[in-house]
Amino acid sequence: MIRLSGEQILALLNAEEPGWARPAHDMPAWYADGVSTDSRSVRPGELFIPLTGERFDGHEYIGMALTAGAAGVLTARAELPCAASIWVPDTRLALQKLASAYRAQFSPTVIGLTGSVGKTTTKELTAAVFSAHCQTMKTNGNFNNDIGVPLTLLRFDPADEAAVIEMGMSHLREIALLTRLARPDIAVITNVGTSHIGNLGSQENICRAKLEILEGLADGGTVVLNGDDAFLNRAEIPAKFRVLKFAIENEAADVRAENICEKEEGSEFSIVWNGKSYPAALQLAGRHHICNALAAFAAGIAGGVAPETAAAALVTVLPEGMRQRVTEKDGCTVIEDCYNANPDSMRAALKVLSGYKNRRKIALLGDMLELGEFAASAHREIGAEAVRSADILLAVGTYAAEFAAGARENGMDPNCIFTPARANAAELLREIRRSGDVILVKASRGMRMEEIAAAAF
Repeated sequence: MIRLSGEQILALLNAEEPGWARPAHDMPAWYADGVSTDSRSVRPGELFIPLTGERFDGHEYIGMALTAGAAGVLTARAELPCAASIWVPDTRLALQKLASAYRAQFSPTVIGLTGSVGKTTTKELTAAVFSAHCQTMKTNGNFNNDIGVPLTLLRFDPADEAAVIEMGMSHLREIALLTRLARPDIAVITNVGTSHIGNLGSQENICRAKLEILEGLADGGTVVLNGDDAFLNRAEIPAKFRVLKFAIENEAADVRAENICEKEEGSEFSIVWNGKSYPAALQLAGRHHICNALAAFAAGIAGGVAPETAAAALVTVLPEGMRQRVTEKDGCTVIEDCYNANPDSMRAALKVLSGYKNRRKIALLGDMLELGEFAASAHREIGAEAVRSADILLAVGTYAAEFAAGARENGMDPNCIFTPARANAAELLREIRRSGDVILVKASRGMRMEEIAAAAF
């Protein structure tokens, strides 16, 4: 965030509704050059915005934030004894109002990005494409909700020429809010899967939620859609938007992949666009990442990046965090994909595992969360999928029996199926594994499967 005075922050908060915010006291001159909502990580000179929830109230930590050097505070408590403070009716809404008004001061090319699977990887690929062309800002980590997106927008710098903003959701109307804050010029939807289907009830509703991103898209903006996705391929897009479709299978798509050569460590392929072919490569394993790369390429085209520049930039992106990180441990290849999981990402990860030829393959799988009434059947289906990819299945969690049943019913040797208690899973894996094995570790983040993997070596 550029350096703003308390008076400027007050003016931004009141940009749409004059008088909505007011000085809590006779406010002296003060300046902020950043925003924080976490008192534990406040840096000197930042504006502290205390958020509230069902089980917490950030106002209780204002003193800690001020001690850490916070320059000023937004507060919903009028009695707060701090001169450098602005009173607002709702601090979460204040964060969003501040971000919206601040974003309006800048005019970079904004790429809004959502989808059931692959959002963060596609964000990284898209940021790489635009960074090869101009100064680009992107969402850090997975700051993709109604707190993370405003904090991302408040990082805009006048020198930024492009920004890639990831948008997540678990319910209807959440992306509608985020896209109105970000006001993208390009909207990317990676796919419509089954993530959060427990909340939304159907893939049709999930598709409807993803398409909310169009509500904030600038008139004349570009919609980048997955042409291999049945829901997106038949989605009705308003005529005021340009549509670019990317696909591997759909030959009618605008951006396609051909001559695909998948390897254990990544892939090589050609991107076909506008009658020409551009060589590309990835250091990310799995066919699904080729689809993510096509989305990033299409976004780049929409944003004026030269196609050869966009294609060449894709290979610079590496796996990060707990997303399909491949390591060698005690003679085994471990694919650690513990950041999150849903049926679509599980299938993609199992396909990556199946790509390791002439080696014994172990799938250590844990629960997929937020599937509601679909949970049991979804875990059973993934168990069936594991038969085609793994030689041994270790299933952990509430739905371990469903994983096992799906595998057993589809022909996996019962002697190769294990459902240990979580406390015993690492010891069992340690007993089973042998040098040369490939081990996939995959589950929703809440399962903390990386702890089991670490303890097994």
